Amino acid sequence: MPASLLKILVILLYACLFIPAACALEKGELDAAREVIARTVPELESSPGTLKLEALPRQNGHDVFETESSGGILTIRGSSGVALCRGFYDYLKTNNLGMVGWENKSIRWPERLPDTARHRVVSPVRHHYYLNAVTYGYTTPYWTWNRWEREIDWMALHGINLPLALAATEAIGSRVWRQLGLTRQEINEFYVGPAHLPWQRMGNIVNHDGTLSDAWHKDQVALQHKILNRMKSLGMQPVCPAFAGFVPAGLKRIYPDARLLKLGWGGWPEKNAAHLLSPSDPLFHAIGSMYMKEWQKEFGKNTYHLADSFNKMELPVSAGNTAARNEMLGRLGEQVYHSLSSVNPEAVWVMQGWMFGYQRNIWNADSLQALLSRVPDDKMLLLDLAADYNKHFWRNGMNWEVFKGFFNKPWVYSVVPNMGGKSGMTGPLEFYANGHLEALNSPLRGRLEGMGMAPEGVENNDVLYELITDAGWRGTRTDLTEWLDHYCTARYGACPPSMKQAWDLFRRTAYSGLRDHPRFNWQLRPGARNCTMDTSEDFLKGLSLFIHTPGLEQSPFFRQDVIEMTVHYLGIRMFQASRAALEALDEQDNARAAQCMDRFRKLALASDSLLEAHPTWRLERWIAFARQHGSTETEKDRYEENARRLVTVWGPPVDDYSARLWSGLIRDYYLPRWEHFMNCRIQGKAPDMASWEENWVRSRGVSRATVPRDIVRTCREAIRQAAPLPPALAASRPGIVIGNWTPEDMASGWKELSWPVSAEDLHRLHGIRFIYTSGKHALDIKRVEVIGDGKVLAADAHAGRTGVPSSRAVYRLSVPDGSRANNGCIIRAMVKSADGLDSRGKVELILRN
Repeated sequence: MPASLLKILVILLYACLFIPAACALEKGELDAAREVIARTVPELESSPGTLKLEALPRQNGHDVFETESSGGILTIRGSSGVALCRGFYDYLKTNNLGMVGWENKSIRWPERLPDTARHRVVSPVRHHYYLNAVTYGYTTPYWTWNRWEREIDWMALHGINLPLALAATEAIGSRVWRQLGLTRQEINEFYVGPAHLPWQRMGNIVNHDGTLSDAWHKDQVALQHKILNRMKSLGMQPVCPAFAGFVPAGLKRIYPDARLLKLGWGGWPEKNAAHLLSPSDPLFHAIGSMYMKEWQKEFGKNTYHLADSFNKMELPVSAGNTAARNEMLGRLGEQVYHSLSSVNPEAVWVMQGWMFGYQRNIWNADSLQALLSRVPDDKMLLLDLAADYNKHFWRNGMNWEVFKGFFNKPWVYSVVPNMGGKSGMTGPLEFYANGHLEALNSPLRGRLEGMGMAPEGVENNDVLYELITDAGWRGTRTDLTEWLDHYCTARYGACPPSMKQAWDLFRRTAYSGLRDHPRFNWQLRPGARNCTMDTSEDFLKGLSLFIHTPGLEQSPFFRQDVIEMTVHYLGIRMFQASRAALEALDEQDNARAAQCMDRFRKLALASDSLLEAHPTWRLERWIAFARQHGSTETEKDRYEENARRLVTVWGPPVDDYSARLWSGLIRDYYLPRWEHFMNCRIQGKAPDMASWEENWVRSRGVSRATVPRDIVRTCREAIRQAAPLPPALAASRPGIVIGNWTPEDMASGWKELSWPVSAEDLHRLHGIRFIYTSGKHALDIKRVEVIGDGKVLAADAHAGRTGVPSSRAVYRLSVPDGSRANNGCIIRAMVKSADGLDSRGKVELILRN
């Protein structure tokens, strides 16, 4: 072969090999990735030649990265900005050089990098999804760009390329409503306070806890521009908002013939009910396309757009009319898609699939197929949101099997590792490590195109997020023991024997399974006795072993995690003390009740003081985020009130859903709320807890507190002092007591009383028992109900009495299979004291084995 021809062939081969790489990775992505890495390891800025970033082509549309180091130079190749960042983070953790959290990091960058062999990773899927629609309420509603920048860095390092980006949803919506002629008042009555916006977007509520000003909209538009620009610079494909069909009730004034379907959610008052524009009304497409035009005018074209019309909602059509239901669903799917595609033919409709497992009574294969039937397969992406709940909580089969691979629609496998931003240690580690392999290897996997997670709140349980994001880049089984050893070494610098023992105990206790809503009883309205946190002796032993692990005191992550674990340990002792105090009240032993509460108070204040040193678990930080958005003191106060409400009472009937272990929240809310309740009971008064809670929500600021100087030493000392209650104070009944009644609760006639119940106990609930403990008068009962999400799930209406003598004081409550109470569960009873008000007793759950 002539040399000239050979030279031409070499040039052509070179072009074939490298032109696709250049096309797959723009120079801007290289620069953006380098900036993320520099912010992660500032030491690299002083020696820029030690890091090389190069392009790689994708493999079958999937991201790829390679890492290797030689002669003190680290080379990372990747098919996108995200792949480069993920490659760097993989190198960092694999070589025990550090770890990056949300507000904390530990980097141990050496003066000279060790030589390492080339390491190549191909993602098993196209998409790595992140965030939940309600994360924009429980976590991000008041974030500024400074916090968002760190979050996007975190996403890139953890390999996220399909994140939700929902800021400014209402700014665009308000432009549309004004164009249609709605008044300011009509628009205000449609929207809610910033922290509650996710539930307004999904049609759950309207007109709750505040309005949105023009200044708010301007701020959010500017923020969304920065978020989208940064995400796209790294090669991410953000999921942005679309029109889901919810409209202000005032639309009827302008269009009297508009067909509005009234919705309801969880027993909320009439004024909070949303309206869905009927998909058969021509206005649906007109408004939907107006929204997309306004959005694109502001932000430019985007591919993926989220619209959720029935998340946790009943369908506005007769349950028995299958044909009408399917026609309505088919028409809705068609209209949502057309409102997108008529403006942007490349747009893909994204929909969350929480209800597919949560509401199987509505969403079966027939109804879901109807919804999807008129949308082109390549123009929709389903988020199978909660595979962990299907497997470990609902136990109702995996959605991709029930729905036959989602009828050829692309879909994303996802888990929900957190509800409401709760701080409790929980999660099925083994499932999070390897559960996705069941989907990848299933013959019914259909068009599985992504892995991800949809936490309602972040900045908690770091181990879960590291594990899930690692697993999403692996198509093979993870050895969890080995992974935990590497996790601890990367996070703290070492994994001593006591830490290994601690994690062995955690894997058998708190991290052995899924606890839907992990909360201590003292995080619920006082009087509650049930606790959904792990309180076992093995868990306590594991916490103590971890806290007392020597040699890691200089690690910022060790100090952070020691705080969290100490607060869990003290929280269990607080649970034991509060339960014993309630029993003492039942027995009219006020002195013992006061002693128990004194113990409770000391533990609470010790926990709160430790949390002052935590980087994120602080009420003061949450309130500061909210207040900085206000331009006047009045506006700042309004935002603070909205932020305080979300993490406490929320709004009926989702009280105490968020359950955060935060400084400021313990000393200013949980502790004084319980003390108010107990003091009223000891004094023979009926505590008005609703008024107390509302007054706190409307208050301002956080009380002052001190931060311990030596945090690890203080934690260890707190564990030493947190001994179990002495036998003279400890509760004597181990049964599941959910509440009590006292003379202060009684009235001359029939009265309704209620007590909170854990949703986790629903599937085992057999009934309740009224147990008289003291007083001159018996208690009469005539009806008992289980209320979940505002609905009566079961009832028993016979006449009963407990006292002397007792008769028929057990009420059988058969809760139908599949019943849910994700947003609150109570036992409600109609009672009266017989012949007087002097009656005291307990209400106890009867559970099936």
